[in-house]
Amino acid sequence: MPLLPRLSGAWLRPLALPVLACLALCACGPAEAPRPTPEVIAAVRPADARLAEIYATACHACHTTPDSGAPLTAVPAQWRDRLAKGMPAVLTNVVQGLNGMPAGGQCFACTPADYEALIRFMSSPPSASP
Repeated sequence: MPLLPRLSGAWLRPLALPVLACLALCACGPAEAPRPTPEVIAAVRPADARLAEIYATACHACHTTPDSGAPLTAVPAQWRDRLAKGMPAVLTNVVQGLNGMPAGGQCFACTPADYEALIRFMSSPPSASP
């Protein structure tokens, strides 16, 4: 004898559409923000004048050039996997260099706090840039 008695499927029909709709909406997840235009990527700067100067001299050239291999400024999706490893791992990569990025990211006077602020700026969408 089965553990559950055989039930008619009639009671499922009214629930089918709402359940399927919920499943479809839940599977969608949040939409990715549209990628900023190259002009926007090239134009964003940190609000802090000191960080803006460091960014212009040490970060801007690679992090605004799609062919450089560096994650682009103001394109959070390109930073997601790196940041998922944790800020300490990202900072280690910056200090030691990684792939095409030279040690220190060419900022030899930067402190860990400077690097972290620049990473947070570059990994934020343009409207949220500090």
